[in-house]
Amino acid sequence: MPEKIKARLAEEIKQLEYELTTELPAEIKKAVALGDLSENAEYHMAKQRQVFVNARLGQLKKRMGELAMVNLANIPHDKSGFGSSITVFDSSKNEEIRYKLVTSEESDVSKGLISTTSPIGRALLNKEVGDTVTVITPNGKRELEILKLYTIHDLDPDEVAETPEAK
Repeated sequence: MPEKIKARLAEEIKQLEYELTTELPAEIKKAVALGDLSENAEYHMAKQRQVFVNARLGQLKKRMGELAMVNLANIPHDKSGFGSSITVFDSSKNEEIRYKLVTSEESDVSKGLISTTSPIGRALLNKEVGDTVTVITPNGKRELEILKLYTIHDLDPDEVAETPEAK
């Protein structure tokens, strides 16, 4: 999983570096040729874009460094962590919900993909089957009891059924 994210981030870095080194200097040069820089909207927009691209590149490179330090072998085999699929009973909704703990880049609440940095994700980290956690979310307090847990090291029966080899 982290490899797909790294590839996507590397592609964005490549595009932004090209824009920063090739496209923006050309735009700035063209805007400078138009004359008076104090009232030159093209020049100011290109300079603002340059600042934004530099900041975004810094964020992406920092995130790449963080992902490079992820060692899947350090993820526990018996407790929830990155990559875990967790079925919980939500007493406030009186229903079972399935979550998968993922990176912030992959999170999609509508698909049950919860970031490990979200309130629910943080509450579920390092928990075992039978544990109950209380989560304070923007929608209020929720009690979640862990019913099933499949770590990144386990084969989740539901995911095996979805693979082409299982069909």
